Amino acid sequence: MLVATGRETSESVKQWVYRVLRRGIMAGGFEPGEPVTINGLAETLGVSAMPVREALHRLVSEGALELLDNRRVRVPDLDAEGFEEVLEARVALETRAAERALPFIDDLYLARLRALDGLADQALAARDFGRLVEANFDFHRCLYTARPGMVTLPLIESLWLRLGPFMRRAGETLSQTYQVDRHAEALAAILARDAEALKAAIAADIRDGTGHLGRGHFERVAALGRVG
Repeated sequence: MLVATGRETSESVKQWVYRVLRRGIMAGGFEPGEPVTINGLAETLGVSAMPVREALHRLVSEGALELLDNRRVRVPDLDAEGFEEVLEARVALETRAAERALPFIDDLYLARLRALDGLADQALAARDFGRLVEANFDFHRCLYTARPGMVTLPLIESLWLRLGPFMRRAGETLSQTYQVDRHAEALAAILARDAEALKAAIAADIRDGTGHLGRGHFERVAALGRVG
């Protein structure tokens, strides 16, 4: 379910709509293959159709949404092979981003990372999956952007957008999915200035978190196909 957050006073309606929809897709606010309509989103967000239309065009160009032949728009639906390919692209880019950021993480950045990890822990305890996904992405974003001039974040976020919809159905398996706090492992590696341990923690976080959830989605789809 898409939840509209408050708009900053300095932010235009057009920018706000784009930000809310983009973050909603990234955090699992839409199902894989779900159709989206301009009028429906405009009503949900309480805005006119024009900023929604512009936001959808931008999101289609980023690959976050898919334009169909009949001019309808939907959330892309990956198959299992495509999912694994995007997942491994995340691992490749994000482990490298973490490694390059490590020398620039000072005490202030470390405090920010700990605070974001704390927010993730609170969301997990409350079984608030939407907040958990957002806190997880915020932790990763904060880590990678410690390095000045970091230019691969848009590439990384494009992968988050493609995998986000598969996070939607994971609420029922939170306890099985997040048995090991990979963020705690990452923080320990940062304190030790151990680049290899940091890369291993980030790779495990991606594979054990997003990877587990996505595979669970495809297993359920396959089971439904066998029943049908």
